Amino acid sequence: MFRMLGILLGVSVRTGNPLSLSLAEPVWKQLVGEDLVTSDITEVDKDFLPGLKCIKEMSDDMLISADLSFSTSGIIGQEVRLSPKYSKITPDNRQEYINLAIKYRLNECNEQIKWVREGMVKVIPVPLLALFTGPELEAMSCGSPEIPLHLLKSVAVYKGVDSTDNLISWFWQVMEEFSNIERSLFLRFVWGRTRLPRTVADFRGRDFVLQVMDKYEPPDNFLPESYTCFFLLKMPKYTSLEVLRDKLKYAIYFCKSIDTDDYARIAFSGQDDADSDSDDTDNDSVSIAGMEEEDMHSYSGSVEMLMDDSDGTLSD
Repeated sequence: MFRMLGILLGVSVRTGNPLSLSLAEPVWKQLVGEDLVTSDITEVDKDFLPGLKCIKEMSDDMLISADLSFSTSGIIGQEVRLSPKYSKITPDNRQEYINLAIKYRLNECNEQIKWVREGMVKVIPVPLLALFTGPELEAMSCGSPEIPLHLLKSVAVYKGVDSTDNLISWFWQVMEEFSNIERSLFLRFVWGRTRLPRTVADFRGRDFVLQVMDKYEPPDNFLPESYTCFFLLKMPKYTSLEVLRDKLKYAIYFCKSIDTDDYARIAFSGQDDADSDSDDTDNDSVSIAGMEEEDMHSYSGSVEMLMDDSDGTLSD
């Protein structure tokens, strides 16, 4: 499993297609060959070092009465004995306990990191990773968690509408108003991913297509449609900024999974599974947002609603 993760990371770096991963900062540091320091433990367990500090500063009597075992919790919560020589922490061995606990936490993922790197070497020359820092490798593999609108605008093309039209201005104004979480939801809605590639070149010719359709009548009664395979958003000709904002927010919060699309289309069309197989192929990636809003309200019970307005020691 970890080797496969390494292969995926390598492919992401080579192709510029970001993965949606949230790995702790120490993982990225180890992947590029950097040594961890004691403070890195806080990134995965914020209570660990304060707990050791408390043990270090306890009076002898209090430490004995606390009857603490000579063990620590691993990254997944398992209890790990640190030495066969001791069963309890005492005033005489407390410093040894602190040193061993820190050493264990700094090295407990070494085996997994080794397998991830072994997977990466199948795609990219791992020795070159030493040229980068942990955050730089994270950016190459996963893109930035921030969604830069200037990058999205640079690959945007428009169909059925001029780039100077009010509707386009309203759309980008709404995108500017969106929080970064909402921009990620928008990307998942229109492209099936939550982050943008690093640069325009990494889009590899894939444009963000915004198409305005005349078929919706009256337009304000309909929600946008997305075709994730084609990075395509279809919108009715909304009559105001407020309507566009409401409809787009409604769509990105309700439609968060492509798996839901077929279910929604079948449920509201009254078709059975066999009929759904005969749908046009270009509808396979269409979101549920293309339905009228009154249908969406009736569907709210079936779709999960998202919107709820060193050195490794502590010396004496």
